[in-house]
Amino acid sequence: MKNLKWKLLLLLLLAVFASGCSGQGEKPKDERFYEDDVTSEREDHIVVGFAQIGSESDYRIANSASFRETFCEKNGYYLLFEDGQQKQENQIKAVRNFILQEVDYIVLDPIVETGWDEVLQEAKSAGIPVILSDRSVTVEDEGLYTCWVGSDFEEEGRMAGLWLENYLQAEGRDEEEIHLVTLQGTPGSSAQIGRTAGFSEILQRHGNWNMLEYASGDFTQSKGQEVMTQFLKSYPDIDVVISENDNMTFGAIEAIEEAGKTCGPAGEIIIISFDAASEASFTAMKEGKLHADVECNPFLAPKVDEIIKRLERGETVEKIQYVEEQCFDAFMDLDTVMEERKY
Repeated sequence: MKNLKWKLLLLLLLAVFASGCSGQGEKPKDERFYEDDVTSEREDHIVVGFAQIGSESDYRIANSASFRETFCEKNGYYLLFEDGQQKQENQIKAVRNFILQEVDYIVLDPIVETGWDEVLQEAKSAGIPVILSDRSVTVEDEGLYTCWVGSDFEEEGRMAGLWLENYLQAEGRDEEEIHLVTLQGTPGSSAQIGRTAGFSEILQRHGNWNMLEYASGDFTQSKGQEVMTQFLKSYPDIDVVISENDNMTFGAIEAIEEAGKTCGPAGEIIIISFDAASEASFTAMKEGKLHADVECNPFLAPKVDEIIKRLERGETVEKIQYVEEQCFDAFMDLDTVMEERKY
């Protein structure tokens, strides 16, 4: 009987010990969101949380690669990278998780411009500087973010309009009635707003330019092809397609060819694109399927790195910082251009 009592007591002690070591009360293990999992790796590094839009285009892929290459451990950084999959709610969740992790800096590439006041106020209250990259936000208090780095989207739109203006003049078509359609990017995004507005400035200078329709292709190839197919069914006399990124342009070219029409310098339809962010866009120009492509420089990370280093030294930074860009067309020495480019 005494032996039985001792055995029962031993089993009870073992159960209590096992309960105490079972990990009850510990934080869930999620390497993206909880500091406990990354503390040892991020010590002595500047921790940056980057809320990316997604991977919807060649530009976005090059942009993400730029951040991963720049914000690496050998450069003194620990990067927490979140893909928003083109949903604002995913990005807002990512920013809040960065705040919980007490990162040193948050870099946000916002899908759309509105709806950021609350979460950016949370970051400000936590004392975490927010740097906007590529796209911007519309907020009541611009003090909610430190600065913005990216492209002058309105200037990109103007470059496209000026290129078309000069091209039509050189072709002797400057007095001709010109019918245009526009494949717009994600509605409400900085790139869509800026490129549409910039091109519209030039459009309004020409009474003979008739914009038939604007429709969103959401910056994707499949949607661009779908919308262009509908344009062709609705308007048999399209002269010019303005496509607000390369991936939509590739879809538009497919739709044009499937409809039995041609595009490019030797074709029926003039196409002007934006991004020039991949070899595919230059190949399209070399093959005579695309007239012109306005650059959108995806290598923003080095500029963000420079800003963070200045902030670490206690220096002030300019609120708006643009990167350099240019317009390429099918009449340039594109082989030489491609040899000199990083993307």
